[in-house]
Amino acid sequence: MTERPAALAVAAPATRHRPALAALPLGAALMLALAALPARAQDEALTVTHGFATFGLEDLTYPADFEHLDYVNPDAPQGGEMSLSWSSAGGSFDSMHPYTNQGNPAVLASIFFESMLEGTLDTIGESYCLLCETMAYPEDRSYVIFTIREGARFSDGTPVTADDALFSYEILRDEGLPSFRANIPLTIDSAEVIDERTIRFNFNPESQVRGRIEAAGGVPVFSRASHEASGRDFSESRLEPLVGSGPYVLGEVDPGRSTVFVRNPDYWGNDLPINQGRHNFGSIRVEYYADAIAAFEGFTAGNYMFRQENSSQNWANSYDFPRLTDGIVIREEIPQGLIASGQSFVFNLRREKFQDPRVREAIALMFNFEWTNQTLFYGLYSPIDSFWENTHLEAEGMAPPEELAVLEPFRGRIPDEVFTDVPFATPASDPDRTFDRRQARRATALLEEAGWVPGDDGLLRNDAGRTLEVEFLNAGPLFDRIINPYVENLRAIGIDARLTRVDGAQMNQRQRDADFDILTDHFPMSYEPGTSLRQYFGSIGADESLFNVAGLADPAIDELLETVIRAETREEMEVATRALDRVLRSLRIRVPQWFNDSSWVAYYNHYRYPETLPPYGIGFLDFWWVDPEAEQALRDQGVL
Repeated sequence: MTERPAALAVAAPATRHRPALAALPLGAALMLALAALPARAQDEALTVTHGFATFGLEDLTYPADFEHLDYVNPDAPQGGEMSLSWSSAGGSFDSMHPYTNQGNPAVLASIFFESMLEGTLDTIGESYCLLCETMAYPEDRSYVIFTIREGARFSDGTPVTADDALFSYEILRDEGLPSFRANIPLTIDSAEVIDERTIRFNFNPESQVRGRIEAAGGVPVFSRASHEASGRDFSESRLEPLVGSGPYVLGEVDPGRSTVFVRNPDYWGNDLPINQGRHNFGSIRVEYYADAIAAFEGFTAGNYMFRQENSSQNWANSYDFPRLTDGIVIREEIPQGLIASGQSFVFNLRREKFQDPRVREAIALMFNFEWTNQTLFYGLYSPIDSFWENTHLEAEGMAPPEELAVLEPFRGRIPDEVFTDVPFATPASDPDRTFDRRQARRATALLEEAGWVPGDDGLLRNDAGRTLEVEFLNAGPLFDRIINPYVENLRAIGIDARLTRVDGAQMNQRQRDADFDILTDHFPMSYEPGTSLRQYFGSIGADESLFNVAGLADPAIDELLETVIRAETREEMEVATRALDRVLRSLRIRVPQWFNDSSWVAYYNHYRYPETLPPYGIGFLDFWWVDPEAEQALRDQGVL
């Protein structure tokens, strides 16, 4: 057995994927990585590893010599086309640059780029080397050193270097999206090139330890040379993407109508274990539609071949067209254990009329989910209460002692109900009628307490005589049937409510400008909440982050976010997250809508996927493939 140098704390790999004899040395790659580190790093006790797990490397699922991810088919053929549609935000795009506020980027515009580390769909809090060959870090995680794989290449054939990684970090920090500019310096203090293939990220000593390495390892890497040769500002919108190292490059683009991404035949990472059985399609085509109705018609006509359905009305009533009846199209409901997306009507807290939580609660009471689900959704959806709905991180019942210990320092700065009541949830409404009188009485009482009383015209007015106007901003016609009954309920209790339909470009701009009362958005939380919490709920992102749609800016919430972010053990993180969920729900910053614990998919029958899918995603763009014989059969039938 090879003796390990005293200065090296080698990560002990998990063994369940490893033959017994192979469990002895970690492998030559890690030992060579140590030798390649500069002398000053070798003088410290470093962990050198191929992967990282948030709460300890003993949690790593895949060892250094794993052959492929468990859930893929390593023998899947490569080729064929995956085609899908996009109709959100009016179906428009005018940019292939997803890291700037300028323009409206196309779906999958980040497909060109890779980062040092990549997660998997069967693990939580685990990341594995992609661009990097190894990573090395001291016990306190004050820095991390990534050694880039020798064969890593950009799509133009040039090598991926440490200087490119440095450039990418610095330009995102200085000129990227506001969320990047605001959050990167909070975690990463600086970066330095050690040699052509080695870069060191030094972490802000004030930042939380958990999430540091993942933050640095998740920075997308662009080619410095190609950007500088373009002569453009980084913030400028563009249809010619930055050069990346990913498996796909841009094939064809018809602005606002379609995009085609083609697999790079010279993709450098094709033989990596983490890529086996993945990125199988020869091309990925995205067809854009002005609305969801036209998009569905495009699918039935065969204009695109894969559809992830998000309309219960369609799912219940529309899948009876000839190609499905004939077996050309397959309709499936695939169970998944994902966190609910947090889809909600979101209040713009920047507006004075929404400052009082009683007003927000009253408005929420008038949304009748039970009637909506029974009448419009065919009973197919479940309600959302928690920001971590469908997980063990959801706050339940009275706060237990461990959560109270987290909450006590905030007493007087957060709602008292957090200490005395179960987590807030909108009471169930009458499923048999749109307007629930019991809810209406409660909502009216809350509004009167907040100073909104009926005027001679029946509309609620405040002391200044202003009516309570509420505008729902919407860009999709399918949502009209949901919002209109809600608007009528609000008008019935004296709120001057209305639905305003805008096109996709207007929707994007008004959301960016915070020029709205209420709109539909999502709160996609994670199983290991970290620095992204600041983007969704932190004061630092209230005016700049595209993700803090509500504009929440509360010093007590900021401190509670840090309690979650800085948790050093899984138990501490989970307790703090449940406490945060309890407080966020008490603020009534949204009207939760619904979620589905299954994926509704329909696809032409030449697509295939592994028998066992991972728990955290169906991966249709990741590891599905085209069956060549079935594809030929569709051609013979004139379908393709």
